[in-house]
Amino acid sequence: MTGGAAHVTVLLEEAVDSLAIKADGRYVDATFGRGGHSRRILSGLNEKGRLVAVDRDPQAIAAGAQICDPRFLLVHRAFGELAEAADEARISDVDGILFDVGVSSPQIDDGERGFSFRYDAPLDMRMDTTQGETAAEWLARAEIRDITEVIRNYGEERFAFQIAKKVVAARVEQPIVTTGQFAALVRETVRTREPGQDPATRSFQALRIHINQELRQLEVALPQALDLLKTGGRLVVISFHSLEDRIVKNFMRDQSIADDLPKGLPLRADQLPQPKLRLIGKPVKASAAEVAANPRARSAVMRVAEKL
Repeated sequence: MTGGAAHVTVLLEEAVDSLAIKADGRYVDATFGRGGHSRRILSGLNEKGRLVAVDRDPQAIAAGAQICDPRFLLVHRAFGELAEAADEARISDVDGILFDVGVSSPQIDDGERGFSFRYDAPLDMRMDTTQGETAAEWLARAEIRDITEVIRNYGEERFAFQIAKKVVAARVEQPIVTTGQFAALVRETVRTREPGQDPATRSFQALRIHINQELRQLEVALPQALDLLKTGGRLVVISFHSLEDRIVKNFMRDQSIADDLPKGLPLRADQLPQPKLRLIGKPVKASAAEVAANPRARSAVMRVAEKL
C-alpha cells in the first residue's frame, strides 16, 4: 500500500456540535470513513445511546472493526442504501444523521486504489472493491459520447470531447489499465490549466464520481435520511464539490418550503401543507487554521437542517 498522511476528519467539532447530541439518542454516521466523526459522537452518548455507521469501502469496514463498543454497529453498504442499512441495524426515528461525502484521504493516498494520478497503479477507482465495474473496464467499452458527457458534466472539463477522442483512439493500440496511462493521455490533450493544477485533475474527479455514482447516491440518500429522522432530528451534510453542495442545498431548500396549492381551496390553516425541514444557520466552511493544517478542508461546505 502506498501511503500518505494520517486521515484528518474535516469539520469534526462543527459537525458533531450541529447534531446537538443527546446522551441517550440514536444517530447514524452515513459515511464512516476512518471513524473520526463516529468516535466523537460515541463520546457524547451514555449507555442507552446508539450509533449506526455505514460505509461501502471494505477498508473502512476493517478499520471500524477496531471499535469494540456495544452501542456501535457498522454496516457495509453504500449510503444510497441508507434505508436498507437502517433496517439491517433495526434502527428508526433517529436523532441525527451525518454525511461526509466524497472521496476520503485514505482512498486517495492509497495509490493501489487508483484514485490518484500521483501513483501509477491499476485504474480501479471503486469505493467498494467487492463489486461493480472498474474505471479501466468502463473506459474500455464506453463510447466517445459517454466519456465526453462524464468528463464534461462531473469534471467541468472544457476539453472533454478531445480527451474522449484521445482515449478511444489510444485503446485501439493498447488497453488503458493504469492511472499513469490515463493521466498521460489527458495531459497530452489538455495543454493549458490553472497554475498549480495538474491537467488530469478534473478528468480523474469525473471518472471517480461516475464509477461510484456519487451524485446519484447523494440524491437518493437525502430523502431516505429525512424519512429516518424523528421530529427535531438533525441532518448534517459536509460536501467537497460544488455539484454535491448544489444537490444538498436544493434538497434542504425545497424541503424547507411548503408545497404550493391552487388559490381558493377551502382549507383550514391546520390543513395546509407544512415544510418538512427547518434550515439551521448558514453554510459552514473550515476555518483558516483548519485549512492551514489540512489543505483538503478548503473546499468543505457543511449544511444543517432540522426535521419539523
